[in-house]
Amino acid sequence: MFEERESALTELQSDLPLEALAAELDTGVPTLEDIFEQLIRPGRDPREDLPKPVLRSDVLKMEDLVIGIRLQGTVRNVVDFGAFIDIGVKQDGLLHRSQIPRGEKPGVGDVVDVIIRKVEPERGRISLGWTA
Repeated sequence: MFEERESALTELQSDLPLEALAAELDTGVPTLEDIFEQLIRPGRDPREDLPKPVLRSDVLKMEDLVIGIRLQGTVRNVVDFGAFIDIGVKQDGLLHRSQIPRGEKPGVGDVVDVIIRKVEPERGRISLGWTA
């Protein structure tokens, strides 16, 4: 199945160069490459290729989190209101946009230093702050 899709996309690219196809579809070449990759291997999560967070041996679950401890985490998702950070426990923490210094733009895969601001285990929420 995947081979059929890959050969069809290769044939399409031989008929029409990627740059020309991107221009015709009014999109960027990197976007088109991502679309082709998804067509060949649907359901693949590109975040799987990102580095794992630096884990602390004393922080394994939400109950181990204490307000004020500093951790390193990996940005897993960036949204309008902030960034979700994998700090090595089951639940990702939220680094609200108000906690991100001006000029800093964390991206998916970035390793960042954070501090625990609030933990709500009953709601499954972890609030994070930025550390320099």
